[in-house]
Amino acid sequence: QVQLVESGGGLVQPGGSLRLSCAASGIVFSFYAMSWYRQAPGKQRELVATITTGGSTNYADSVKGRFTISRDNAKNTVDLQMNSLKPEDTAVYYCNAFWAGQHYWGQGTQVTVSS
Repeated sequence: QVQLVESGGGLVQPGGSLRLSCAASGIVFSFYAMSWYRQAPGKQRELVATITTGGSTNYADSVKGRFTISRDNAKNTVDLQMNSLKPEDTAVYYCNAFWAGQHYWGQGTQVTVSS
């Protein structure tokens, strides 16, 4: 059974930081590209950041320079360090694993940026 479990969300003031973590089980983690997506109320889910099996990273323009994605293949985890958070970063953040046409999703963790 594949499970992706996110943690680390919460309420933070503008300019603050949060670190999200996603723990994967039931997959050969090193085979999978790992991504973080987010969905704000009334908006479509959007890709935030991706890290490939080789460690290459890509980011949405809106988060470049503020967010950093990383993975630990020994621990089967992928993290998203979020700095300089803005109110527009408020969303439910989802972990995604992708390989050979297969997508798996976590249940999501809420991030709220507000004063």
